[in-house]
Amino acid sequence: MSTHSRTARSGDRAASALAYGVVGLGLAFLAIPLAITCLMALDARTFLGPLPPPALSLHWFERLASRADILSSLRTSLVLAVLTTILSVSIGTAAAVGLARGDFPGKATLTSAFLSPLIVPPVVIGFGLLLFLSKAGITNGMARLLLGHVIVTVPYCIRTSLASLLGADKRLTEAAMILGATERQAFWSITIPLMKTGIITGAIFAFAISMDDVSISLFLSDPSATTLPVTLVSNMRAAFDLTIAAAAVILMAVTVLLIVVLDRLVGFDNVVGQGLFRS
Repeated sequence: MSTHSRTARSGDRAASALAYGVVGLGLAFLAIPLAITCLMALDARTFLGPLPPPALSLHWFERLASRADILSSLRTSLVLAVLTTILSVSIGTAAAVGLARGDFPGKATLTSAFLSPLIVPPVVIGFGLLLFLSKAGITNGMARLLLGHVIVTVPYCIRTSLASLLGADKRLTEAAMILGATERQAFWSITIPLMKTGIITGAIFAFAISMDDVSISLFLSDPSATTLPVTLVSNMRAAFDLTIAAAAVILMAVTVLLIVVLDRLVGFDNVVGQGLFRS
């Protein structure tokens, strides 16, 4: 083996080791805080003390279940997430069909407008919505939260549904109509099944983002409608205790459950590869 080949192989091994090291550090950076949060939520002490805890207990979860403000905000978050998912999937699916099948002036501009909330900072969206809805006289907290969450989740539903539809052969719909199906029948029997992957993925993203949102909800919440993340942030400022860690563990469990559901119903290969994002 020549000196040049040995040098090249040594460089490749060094680059591979560096890449693995960077990936390992990234995973550790993400996983260690989550592990510490889980450990704190199981702390048997009644106060916040140094780690590791001397014993483990579920009493912080029991205390969490007795907190009326947290349970109320959890119900609000769940109802809000379900409504947001329904509206976002409906709007996103309809918009995706129009953008994929339509041919009209300004199509690219309209697509950019639909997807713009993905790049606008949520704080800007929340503050802008607060001013706009106040001027419009919309003071109901739940209505304001729903509008804000739909605005930030619709782009995900459009993007996933549009990607699924663009990756499908539109001649299938045309064939169904040639064989006697009406436009409505072709839409429900051909187009929607072709979009199933994108619709399910967008729905899970919408639900998870709505449950986790803080920036927009801080601006749009009111005493009658406060989401769980906003309540947790308020408790952290007022009187920090480990019920917040217990609530965080529950949110992590919900996230893991959504990931498992996404993998079982759709599969990660279909979400991130295998032609889903063809244009």
